[in-house]
Amino acid sequence: MPIFNQSIRRKIVGIALGLIVLMLVTSILSMVMSSQVGVLLDELTNRYIPAYGDLARANIRSLERSVALRRMIMMKMQASSDEEAYAARLREFEDADRKIEEEAERARKLINAIIDDPRTPSDNAALARIETRIETAVGELRRDQKESHARLLNQIDAQQMAEARGTLEHIDALRDQFNQKIDAIRADMLKQVFASTSQVIGHQHQAIIVSGIVTLLAAIVGFAFALLVSSGITRPVRLLLAGTREVEAGRFDKTITVSTQDEIGELAAAFNRMTEQLRHNERIRETFGRYIDPKVVQGLIDRPEVAIDGERRVMTIMFCDMSGFTSMSEGMTPRGLVRVMNHYFTVMSGPIRSNRGIIDKYIGDAIMSYWGPPFIEEDEQALLAGIAATEMVDQVPALQKQLPDLLGIRAMPAPCDLRIGIATGEVLTGSIGSELMMSFTVMGDAVNLASRLEAVNKVYGTRILISQATADAIGARLELREIDRLAVAGQSAPQPIFEVMARVGALTAAQDSLRTHYAEALAAYRARRFDEARAAFNAALEAVPGDGPSRTMLGRIAQFEAKPPEQGWDGAWRLEQK
Repeated sequence: MPIFNQSIRRKIVGIALGLIVLMLVTSILSMVMSSQVGVLLDELTNRYIPAYGDLARANIRSLERSVALRRMIMMKMQASSDEEAYAARLREFEDADRKIEEEAERARKLINAIIDDPRTPSDNAALARIETRIETAVGELRRDQKESHARLLNQIDAQQMAEARGTLEHIDALRDQFNQKIDAIRADMLKQVFASTSQVIGHQHQAIIVSGIVTLLAAIVGFAFALLVSSGITRPVRLLLAGTREVEAGRFDKTITVSTQDEIGELAAAFNRMTEQLRHNERIRETFGRYIDPKVVQGLIDRPEVAIDGERRVMTIMFCDMSGFTSMSEGMTPRGLVRVMNHYFTVMSGPIRSNRGIIDKYIGDAIMSYWGPPFIEEDEQALLAGIAATEMVDQVPALQKQLPDLLGIRAMPAPCDLRIGIATGEVLTGSIGSELMMSFTVMGDAVNLASRLEAVNKVYGTRILISQATADAIGARLELREIDRLAVAGQSAPQPIFEVMARVGALTAAQDSLRTHYAEALAAYRARRFDEARAAFNAALEAVPGDGPSRTMLGRIAQFEAKPPEQGWDGAWRLEQK
């Protein structure tokens, strides 16, 4: 089976085993070479050098024997000879003579041991000649000096001093000849020591070179083998990494070529199956994204327990409705009405989506949407809803121009406009419905209030009304003006409602004057200073003629003048009076 079809575990184990085998081969070769060097060092240390030392000591012993001989002669020549002292000198002489033979014999044994050892490449012929020369030199010395010593002693006993002197000179000559022979043998022995030393050094260098070559070869082979196997592993891993980055970027059309049959190959095949399933899921998500907001889908995927259990959160709710829809739709064909509504919803949904809002549902010509966790931070939701509302209102002029073209008419039978209500408060989020069909939505007082604020726009002639909680959350980040206090059924106390006039800093001088006069008029109205309130509302109308809230409040003042409010009136308008 090819190596790339093996499992990763087998590949790694194979690399490890290969490297171990190479290491063993290198170690064995190093041990063999080192053992050879050790044998040579042992021979040099324990045989060559001691043999050379024995020969050197044989020279010394010959000199000691000469000294002992002269002491013997001196003892013989004394008038009163001391036999005991002479015997001591004789023992010294004989001991020195014996030691010469012992040193020579030890040298011969060591040389013969070198010759007999088959493990070392010594010059056995040269060593054999040295051994023979040692034996010959010692034998000749023993034979010649034995006769000369006996003659010398007899001549001294006979007081033949002239003859004794000649015999002594002859003995010294024999000693010198022996020392010269031993020196020559030592010189040849020293050559053998140097040769053995050279062999040790040579074998050591050879061992180092061979070990280095084998180690380098093992490293190259191991690296090549590891590179071959690792490339078969890293290449598909890189492909997997590239594919993963494609998936991370949201591109699910990346397919990885499965080039191995190991675990990475299985992972690549699983990755391809996963991307295929992701492509399928993405198509489902795109399809259902037209019916359910994609953020809701993603939120349900990330936290499915929210859909099952539900939870309470502070959210901002928006209701948007098209004014004049009923009268406008009466003269349209079904196809034309669908075309108009689709275009209307497309245009008005854009600002909601771009400001990170969630479109909950379309109800007739109304749009219900909301902002809040986990889709956005809680402190941003009211501002984003207000900005979306202003952008939706900005789309109205263009929409009014586009609708006649969509219907193929010159002008709309009735003008269209927007009414938007926004409220912030605690709501219940979760999946609501039956066992057959569920909808992820929000419920609560804030939803009801936003719906009622959208409808209250008809009373005041406004486009965007927001609750007090929404206004408090927005603060000074949008241009607001308080319109009235609204008492909603089910709430214990009336609450102020506000109009979103424009983005911060976008008010014209006329709108700024309008807001100032309206605030003065509203304060006078609540204090029942109706004359002062009427004058201020009229001043507001002078700043912006046709201002709906000012006209509404002037009409309410006229009603109160005809029929004064009851005792305990708080200046709020009750929605049930609608």
